Amino acid sequence: MPDAVFDDPRLATVYDALDPDRSDLEVYAEIAREVGARRVLDVGCGTGTFATMLTHAGVEITGVDPAGASLDVARAKPGADRVRWIHGDATTLPAMQVDLATMTANVAQVFGTLADLEATLHGIRAALRPGGWLVFETRDPARRAWEGWTRERTDRRTHVEGVGVIREWEQVTQVREPLVSFRSTNTFEADDLVLISDSTLRFHTREEVEQALAATGFGVEEVRDAPDRPGSELVFLARANQQE
Repeated sequence: MPDAVFDDPRLATVYDALDPDRSDLEVYAEIAREVGARRVLDVGCGTGTFATMLTHAGVEITGVDPAGASLDVARAKPGADRVRWIHGDATTLPAMQVDLATMTANVAQVFGTLADLEATLHGIRAALRPGGWLVFETRDPARRAWEGWTRERTDRRTHVEGVGVIREWEQVTQVREPLVSFRSTNTFEADDLVLISDSTLRFHTREEVEQALAATGFGVEEVRDAPDRPGSELVFLARANQQE
């Protein structure tokens, strides 16, 4: 089940306003150009920022996400009519053959077990043409990013047009490596409304990701550093094997 931050309509509607800097997506758009992708599958597309960005480049794009509220936001964006939206996940995709699949914004970390990750990779592999590309990122667990997820460090207030001021913060609730659980608190000050979203992420090591890719029909071409978050992220560029 998707977390409330993505599937509660009140939180999904303000998601983009609370995270307006999406310069991280430029890296993925550049990779799409680099590999010459004309058909792209965006897994965990959320509110559709990346998918609609690619429509300006004339790319045939499919976005899939299990959070219906996020997809409702996505469908209302300019260019959304040129995207194929699917409510679901990568394990239940219809038949397709794309050149590139992406999982942006650390989507790969939502899979709590390696079996869940491999099931998703199998689904993506089936959707790719032979030799097609898969690109995704995951936080480097050695950097222990969760240690900064405290109320003192994350507390912020944002004015959202038509909504008013929203105060938000994150707080880690449990660490059982490689799993980290945390709570996001959002206070809509105009309505005195408090909404809570609980999440758990898995901090995959490079070795276990590479093993999962190999087990699901991918070869790792390169592991890059994220240019906008140097030293913090592992960006995997993998290709679907020509033969199963």
